[in-house]
Amino acid sequence: MKITEFVKKELQGWKPFEIWGLVIVLSVIFINALVLKDSPAAIINAICGILYTIIAGKGKISCYFFGLTGSGCYIYLALTNALWGNMLLYILYYIPMQVAGIFRWKKHLKKESGEIIKIKLDGKSRIILAVTGLAGCVISAVLLNYFNDKSPIIDGITTFMSILGMYLTVKRAVEQWIVWMIVNGLSFFMWLNLVIHGAKAYSTVLMWGVYFILAIYFYRQWRKELKIL
Repeated sequence: MKITEFVKKELQGWKPFEIWGLVIVLSVIFINALVLKDSPAAIINAICGILYTIIAGKGKISCYFFGLTGSGCYIYLALTNALWGNMLLYILYYIPMQVAGIFRWKKHLKKESGEIIKIKLDGKSRIILAVTGLAGCVISAVLLNYFNDKSPIIDGITTFMSILGMYLTVKRAVEQWIVWMIVNGLSFFMWLNLVIHGAKAYSTVLMWGVYFILAIYFYRQWRKELKIL
């Protein structure tokens, strides 16, 4: 497939308000960066992260390009703010899973639109997911507290829930958006607290807030496509 054809296919299905929403959010990030003199890594991470989330929500495989770029910046931000759980999550799991996602999604694309074929989990899988998530969050929080993490409870929950979220993303399951709502909401407050206490990561706070809104939006969109009442 030629590059022009690939780009054209990736841009299919965008609604006018989605395009304008993206333009407004990116404009706010740039203005915020200029006024508050934000960290370059935080700016790049926010832009790539928002693009990744929107394009992933549209079911387009090109989302992983932005995901990998943003992940590199987020690792740096987590390192400088002593969020060891988030840092290790991205290095050891998030980046490898995004690479795996590229190959997994390529096998489940609609020929006409280039979008992934979406699925929903059965009842048994949902119960296993819930039990695993609860146990994993508790263990993660205890371990991070032992290693003097600045936000052991929130960092622990977001770290383990992100593992589940990325797994569900690669599986193309609609339930991923419920997990991302939890991760994004808690991450927003975690980074807001860090900024209040002096961290220069204003764009990261904005990014997590936008992520939360997008998770709600795409959960509704995927449910509608799968005809879930």
